[in-house]
Amino acid sequence: MKLSKRALEMNFSPIRKLIPLADAAEAKGIKVYKLNIGQPNVVTPDSFFEGLHNYKEKIVKYSHSQGIPQLLESFAKSYQKMGINVKEEDLLITQGGSEAIMFVLMAICNEGDNILIPEPFYSNYTSFCQFAGAEVVPIETTIETSFHLPSKEKIESLITDKTRAIMLSNPVNPTGTVYTKDEIEMIAQIAKEKDIYIIADEVYRQFVYDDIPYTSFMQLDDVKDRVILVDSISKHYSACGARIGLIASKNKELMSCIMKFSQARLCVSTIEQHAASNLINTMDNYLEDVRIKYQNRRDLLFSYLNRIPGVVCYKPHGAFYAFAKLPIDNAEKFAKWLLTDYSYENQTLLLAPGPGFYQSEGKGENEVRFSFCTSVDDIENSMIILRRALEEYNRIER
Repeated sequence: MKLSKRALEMNFSPIRKLIPLADAAEAKGIKVYKLNIGQPNVVTPDSFFEGLHNYKEKIVKYSHSQGIPQLLESFAKSYQKMGINVKEEDLLITQGGSEAIMFVLMAICNEGDNILIPEPFYSNYTSFCQFAGAEVVPIETTIETSFHLPSKEKIESLITDKTRAIMLSNPVNPTGTVYTKDEIEMIAQIAKEKDIYIIADEVYRQFVYDDIPYTSFMQLDDVKDRVILVDSISKHYSACGARIGLIASKNKELMSCIMKFSQARLCVSTIEQHAASNLINTMDNYLEDVRIKYQNRRDLLFSYLNRIPGVVCYKPHGAFYAFAKLPIDNAEKFAKWLLTDYSYENQTLLLAPGPGFYQSEGKGENEVRFSFCTSVDDIENSMIILRRALEEYNRIER
């Protein structure tokens, strides 16, 4: 019996594929600090659970494929508070941000089309494009320029008649870069001139530090027909397991087509939608308190990385990741070695190797993504382990 080409060519998640090695290390009694994944450790707001307990229906029924009215209204109000003028009719609830991106790509791409994405990028973007039969065309960014975008001419040179959209996260996963207003307006201008879409993944927009100004693509009126916003409660409200995401667009024809996919999968979980709809009642100071916590953890992680000989890292201004160049020969090999052959005081690290965030062959070989959505103690202990591990690894390799 045969398997599909799609199944055989799909890659395992580079963020999750080392988990079996981490599990094996833990089974031997080793403490593993998991800096590989963006799973917030802050408490989910009480308002989510209040919404959950307020669900009193005796039958858990299908909901509308677009989403329940209470949740659509809740999202619309939250966007309006930040100057984004959307109505319930412009929104569609999805099973997390992942389904949102897959639905968007399937709606705009034919087999063999391509999507431009600044590189390094969230590793699952490649998988989502594969589902839609599309190819990823990377836009090169580098650590030397803090992973900001190249020139308009450089980006335009990558566009062909097969290009359907530019997709980018802002703030960026995995680098923590926050694009400037000039960069956002440049992408908007390219999209207009080349008649392509903008897929704006803004799931980290609540976490911008150092008073850096933030511009959403949805705030630009002159591209409102071609901007597709992807969002999720996973990061904003530390509710990754609830799987509530969203697509927002003023393009009615596009949204009508995506509704066909939504109806084909029937609906998003009714109970989680009711719980999430109550998040609008979360005090604004919840998000501000969480943002300050992450900024403090960012500062701590960056200060440690900056003091380790040979490490190159710029201070991220958003999200909860730092992307660093380490004094090693191979990030994949180093990450595996940490789990299989190394421990310090019976402790070690689980990291996300850099190559998994690149499409281009050979890129990210000595780079690693660190997640700082963990405790202060874990960050401090992890950095002590990292410094000692790098010293020992390089002694062995030499």
